[in-house]
Amino acid sequence: MQPKTTTTHSPEETIEFGRGLNGLLSPPKVVLLRGDLGAGKTTLVKGIAEGFAAAQQEDVTSPTFTLVHEYRAKDVTLYHIDLYRIDTLRELETLGIDDLMNGSSVLLVEWGEKFERFRRERDVEIAIDHAGENERRISISTSAACNE
Repeated sequence: MQPKTTTTHSPEETIEFGRGLNGLLSPPKVVLLRGDLGAGKTTLVKGIAEGFAAAQQEDVTSPTFTLVHEYRAKDVTLYHIDLYRIDTLRELETLGIDDLMNGSSVLLVEWGEKFERFRRERDVEIAIDHAGENERRISISTSAACNE
């Protein structure tokens, strides 16, 4: 299966695109978010959180320093995880990510590709690339395509 690709032309369009992903990302899911620094991963998560009614976009921030942010809705808990500063398996284990996984959780993992575990366990991969000053190319692969 080929990845589905779309292009957004502003941060607002990226947020709006994220709002529409709640059907694809229904729990439980492990979602690998790929993209360079500043690509728009957190901007997309703002829309995903709003789509699940777990948080307002202004309440969603990058977990670069806190490593894990939690956003709760009635039937789902989103965990926005940033592994940029995590370099070893031992550091990864101290985060207790296994404790976050349950039937109502969606793990949105930035920089997870650094660890084989997330490349193997992901259900969905969302890659975000700069396509211009405000444009982003967003490619979504589901587990069948992710495991190829």
